[in-house]
Amino acid sequence: MKSEQEPKSLSQKRFGQFAENYVTSQSHAKGYDLDQMVKIANPQADWLVLDVATGGGHTALKFAPVVKKVIATDITPEMLAAAQKFVQSQGAANVIFEPADAQNLPFEDTLFDLVTCRIAPHHFPDCVRFIQQGSRVLKFGGLLLVQDHLLPEDQTAAHFIDDFERLRDSSHNQAFSKSQWIQMFEQAGLQVIHTEEIIKRHQLFPWAERQGCSPETILVLTKMLKDAPASATKWLQVENLGTGEASFVNHHILIAGSK
Repeated sequence: MKSEQEPKSLSQKRFGQFAENYVTSQSHAKGYDLDQMVKIANPQADWLVLDVATGGGHTALKFAPVVKKVIATDITPEMLAAAQKFVQSQGAANVIFEPADAQNLPFEDTLFDLVTCRIAPHHFPDCVRFIQQGSRVLKFGGLLLVQDHLLPEDQTAAHFIDDFERLRDSSHNQAFSKSQWIQMFEQAGLQVIHTEEIIKRHQLFPWAERQGCSPETILVLTKMLKDAPASATKWLQVENLGTGEASFVNHHILIAGSK
């Protein structure tokens, strides 16, 4: 069994190595999902926002113009430095960068109006604890807003997709289904007020290369898609397999809970 520290160390190593790739990644930098996060949150000018596992800093940058202050955190020093350089280059003077573990947030209770976390919890060793921590640091009436990989309810497909993601990125720990996300939020004392599914199509080769996959690993990923169980193939909507245009979709959940 993995220790809790092992996935954290893997994340720090891999995202330290590929930090700049995530700053420049267009699928992370913009899109419907970022705009929708702002729409759901309805941020106010006096809000204090915490962005957990900020990655390239794109969520923090999106909220910065419409709130008083954003504290952007990440467990990986290189990623935090790359995000800070990028966000400050965009003129956002109200974003503060602090190192932090998502499962042990170094902030007092009931401090933030909004806590965000985008496309990161599948790396966390204990997502339940992260959601509990997010709830703890929220003001009463505050909002926890999370976007992350979504798995189907079908267990065969879910296990295959987690294995597929983990081969591409060894720091991938676990993704969850919609019912699991709702349960985790409710157990943390949050009332789920919004859920939606977002589908994103990825070109297989750039997707794999962003995490430094070797040609040999990409061949194995391709074979996995070829031999996938029917339920996983349906979920992934694979196209043009065996060509340079091979692609698939992944599903994200956008979930908001009020304290």
